[in-house]
Amino acid sequence: MELKGSCHCEKVQFKVVSQTPAPFMRCYCSICRKCQGGGGYAINLMGLKKTLQITGEEHLKGYKAIRDKRTGELCGNTRYFCGECGSHLYAHDPKYEDYIYPYASAIDTPLPELDPQADVYHIMIGSKADWVNVNDNNKHVFNEYPDCSLEEWHKKNDRFVKDQ
Repeated sequence: MELKGSCHCEKVQFKVVSQTPAPFMRCYCSICRKCQGGGGYAINLMGLKKTLQITGEEHLKGYKAIRDKRTGELCGNTRYFCGECGSHLYAHDPKYEDYIYPYASAIDTPLPELDPQADVYHIMIGSKADWVNVNDNNKHVFNEYPDCSLEEWHKKNDRFVKDQ
C-alpha cells in the first residue's frame, strides 16, 4: 500500500510503500513519547526504504536520541523531522537497512481501520509517563519489546499487504 505523508507546514512530503500499514503498536518509551509528543506514546508503521520518495528534502533534519543518559549511548536509529515546523516524519536504523518507520501521525493516506476487537500492543510500558493509563484488560502489554514484529503481527492478523 502506498502511503503519503507530510509535515504540518507541508514543506516536507514523502511517499513510501508499506506492507504493514495497520497502526496497532503503541510505544511508550521516553524517546518516542518525547520526540513524537503529546499523547504519551508513538505509533510507528514500517515502509520499504527503496520506495521512499521525498519532496522538500532540504527541510529534513535528523536526530539521534540518547538511549542511556548515564553513558551517553545513542540509539541506533535516526528520527527525521521537518526543520521548519518540527513535525516528526519517520525513523531509520541502518541495522534494518531495508526499512523506514513512518510515524502514523505523519501519514495523510487513510490507514486501515482496526477491528474494535483487534488487539493493540502496548510496548515499553516500563518507561511510560506516570500520567499515562493503559487498559489493564489488554493482554498485549510489554515492559519492553513485544513477542512479535510489525511484520509478524500483520501476517498473523491477515493485514500484510503483499508486493504490488
